[in-house]
Amino acid sequence: MPEYPDLVVYIDALRSRILGRTLERVHITSPFLLRTAAPPTSNVEGNAVIELRRLGKRICIGLEDDLWLVLHLMIAGRLHWKGTTGASPAKPSKRDLAAFEFDNGRLTLTEAGSQRRASLHIVRGEVGLADLDPGGIEIFDLKDHQAFATALQSENHTLKRALTNPRLFSGIGNAYSDEILFAAQLSPVKLTQKLTPEELERLYTATRATLTEWVDRLGKETGTDFPEGVTAFREGMAVHGRYKLPCLRCGTKIQRIRYASNETNYCPTCQTGGKLLADRALSRILRDDWPKTAEELG
Repeated sequence: MPEYPDLVVYIDALRSRILGRTLERVHITSPFLLRTAAPPTSNVEGNAVIELRRLGKRICIGLEDDLWLVLHLMIAGRLHWKGTTGASPAKPSKRDLAAFEFDNGRLTLTEAGSQRRASLHIVRGEVGLADLDPGGIEIFDLKDHQAFATALQSENHTLKRALTNPRLFSGIGNAYSDEILFAAQLSPVKLTQKLTPEELERLYTATRATLTEWVDRLGKETGTDFPEGVTAFREGMAVHGRYKLPCLRCGTKIQRIRYASNETNYCPTCQTGGKLLADRALSRILRDDWPKTAEELG
């Protein structure tokens, strides 16, 4: 699922391509994509893009007449851009769930696999956007680590669950929570209300530093191109997706916890005091402290 760094890079790329441009036509080819009936898609056609923003893990395209296209890519949704070449645009391909024709190119949405979880909402105004906002705090809007600690400890959950809870924090998901916890040298299953003041401050610093680092890295990798290689498994990640590979800090083999379709990667030496976290035992711990569906990670 694209997370904060990926979405920042997506929005930057879109801003340079469609801000101020007119959305001429919208083609919806999947009956599962559009989740709203009003306003209809015809209302957005012919309007210029006046703003782009992120709402949690959603990409919001603001148009004239106070209309918004709100895209949630979920786990396997991806965006693609093709600039105008002078020829008339071809019809959307079978792999496209939607195509948005602008006066200078086409933005398409695809989704790998057979499950259709990506969504498009068409809403009007700030009220419509607010209805889609899960309410998580923006990490970079917090004044200090005390505000972060208050949010984190408002409920007693594992650190993994707390960081990925969209009602607590905005834009953090499975991949970057692994990286954050590794940077903070904290166990993914430690309970939020068991953290010391020093650990809370360390986690706050690691969260901001990790997200900043990856926004910078992905931005440099993408350059002026459109981001086509969005993935949860990045070269250069410290633990996520590196099961059984040596820890970059200490050399210990990276371990993992699997529960349902979720996976947590960690270094036992750096994060759990040398203790291996057994999947079977942790399934009982995580049963009530882990999202039951991908939508809950939204």
